[in-house]
Amino acid sequence: MAGHAAASTHRPADTIAGLLRQAAQRLAVALVLDRAGARIEARALCAHALGVEAGWLLAHDLEPLTAAQAAAIEALIARRERGEPVAYLTGTREFHGREFAVTPDVLIPRPETELLVGLALQMGPADRPIRVLDIGTGSGIIAITLALERPRWQVSALDVCPRALSQARANAARLGAPVRFLLSDLFSHVGDTTFDLIVSNPPYIAQDDPHLGRGDLRFEPVLALASGNNGLALIEHLIQTAPSYLDRGGALLLEHGWQQGEQVRAWMHAAGYHDIASHRDLAGWSRVTAGRTLS
Repeated sequence: MAGHAAASTHRPADTIAGLLRQAAQRLAVALVLDRAGARIEARALCAHALGVEAGWLLAHDLEPLTAAQAAAIEALIARRERGEPVAYLTGTREFHGREFAVTPDVLIPRPETELLVGLALQMGPADRPIRVLDIGTGSGIIAITLALERPRWQVSALDVCPRALSQARANAARLGAPVRFLLSDLFSHVGDTTFDLIVSNPPYIAQDDPHLGRGDLRFEPVLALASGNNGLALIEHLIQTAPSYLDRGGALLLEHGWQQGEQVRAWMHAAGYHDIASHRDLAGWSRVTAGRTLS
């Protein structure tokens, strides 16, 4: 009838809205997600498959999909049903207000590391240059964020994995962050340089922790997740060796597991650090500990 839109001849499943609804239901069942979380994941994967922003889907939810578009979305949903992380499927993850490219060679950024970065930004003056080192940089989120938030700081970052370092360099180049990257097993290739601040999100999960075989952790690099001595081996080594690379009054800032704060503080105390303090995440767990060398 004139003056009225023609009725759609497409079945609900043929439209963006219908496919999103079905995809969210599938993800909720397969991954035991609540409905809100399943919808968020379904939208992210659908938007990525179509090459659009998530907001575009809402404005075009009744549009029909081509067979090729539906197949592309189906492929991503099926992979997510098998547990592959959304960040690896889309190739990006937001951190501190910026989009970082991520691959299975690096950890997926997590909220706990936002706490680490926020504390690091408070531990040095914003108006003068200091030397900062990020150990085990992975995708580069810590070093790049510090370099962009504190343009006067001289930020270096190292990793033992060449593929991870390549990813970090690519992120730094895309975001315009002046970070110096080093391929180094901890301090092995740092040389005689000393730093005002050393930060690290080291592997801190026990090597036999059953969680490594569940959820997203199944797809992330074990080298960046797990360490010996119940996850504390590398943390202990960093606490013992970092003072040789810290200037007087320099600080070491470590992310760690929610049950490891007491042990981390004890090792820092035994190693001669002072101003030792653990900081809690939004859930109330102790997740980051800092200590300074003597001035």
